[in-house]
Parts: sequence; structure tokens; C-alpha cells
Amino acid sequence: MRFAGELVPATLIRRYKRFLADVELTDGTIITAHVANPGAMTGLQTEGARVWLSKSPSLTRKLPYSWELVEVDFGRAQELVGVNTMHPNPIVAEALAAGVIPELAGYATIRREVKYGRIINGKGSRVDFLLEDPAKPLCYVEVKNVHLMRRPGVAEFPDSVTARGAKHLDELAEMVATGARAVMLFVIQIGSASSFALARDIDPAYGRAFDRARAAGVEALAWTCKLTEQDIVLGQPVPIEP
Repeated sequence: MRFAGELVPATLIRRYKRFLADVELTDGTIITAHVANPGAMTGLQTEGARVWLSKSPSLTRKLPYSWELVEVDFGRAQELVGVNTMHPNPIVAEALAAGVIPELAGYATIRREVKYGRIINGKGSRVDFLLEDPAKPLCYVEVKNVHLMRRPGVAEFPDSVTARGAKHLDELAEMVATGARAVMLFVIQIGSASSFALARDIDPAYGRAFDRARAAGVEALAWTCKLTEQDIVLGQPVPIEP
């Protein structure tokens, strides 16, 4: 996934109200940027951190700048980390189209945002990807963004309580019960990650839902990303710790 234009470097002043960040551009101008990330962003919002912003071409957008990357040292070396939670889906879409993920290759069609699961209060869920092929069971793929690292090399999810995430796991298990495949794909926007683990201390309920889903036959995959100031692409698979 290539960024639409050249990213703008800046220095982080503060992140607040979850979706806002004040930053200082290289010419000293202070602006407010949009933060497409509802999570805690633990370790990624240190004052003075070097960040990179994209700028929307829209003349009517209230906040033209969006925070995309931050430079962080998780204990090994400075590296770029992606903070925009909207990016994993297009990253995965490119990877699926190119057949990069062996476990998800070979399907005839790939559809996005397909309704599935239970209807609650008139609302249902949408699976991120539905893979279809006449010779195979349907394959439901849910994508989660990962950017938490509290131990060098170990990426974790979630970084805050996510009741919605637990609901998705239960719905994937229900799809397996119908005879379909279901896959939870964790996309780690940290290139240095060498393994993945659940942050069970942050959200015990999500951990229990993950265990239920795995016992029901839901598959789990974790992949790192390669990040530059020009693009983000899927990197390599990493093992999932028990």
C-alpha cells in the first residue's frame, strides 16, 4: 500500500481525545492532525517523537493532516511503526490479490465488507474479507491491527479493551460451525516483531474469546509489515505464542 503523496515529517507535542494530535512541523508551525486510532497507543505517543503525516487534497476537510507513522525504539533500534488502523485492510487486500499469504491463496474471488453473523438490535457485522471458490468452503477473514510492543520482538493485541473484537471471534466460530473456514489475521505494523501474543492482562475477555474460537476451529495468523515513508506492505509470518 503506497501512501497517496509524500509524507510530511513533524514532532509530536501531544495526542488527546483519542483522535487528535498536536504536532510541530519542521518550519515551526503547530497544527492539529487526525489520529485514525481508537486504541491506547501505548509507547507510541511520547512527546517529542518524530512522526510522519499525510495531507489530504480535500479543500473542505477540517483536519487536512493525518498521523501515519512514528519512529520508536522498542529496545533494539529506532524503527517506523504504523499508527493508522485503517491501513491493515488495504495492505491485506493487496497481499490476497498477489497470493502472498499461502493459507489464503487459490480462491477464485475476494469480496470485502460482507455482512455475516448475528443480527443484534437490527445490526449485524461485516467480515473484512470473504474468499470464495467453487472447489472450497467459504473462508471468512477478519483483520486486526497490531501496534503494541511491551517486550522487544513480541507484538501484542489488543492495546485496550475491545468488546467488538471478542464479538467478532465468536461470530467467526459460528461460521466454522456451518462448515466454512474462518481466519483471524493479525497485521503487525512493526517490522521488528518476531512473535505475537495476546495481551491477556489488558483484556481478559478477549483472551477467553480467542481461546473459545481456536477450540472451535478458527485459524489464527500473524504477519509483520515492512514500513517505509513511501509504503507499507505485508512482511513475513511470525509464530503466535500460547
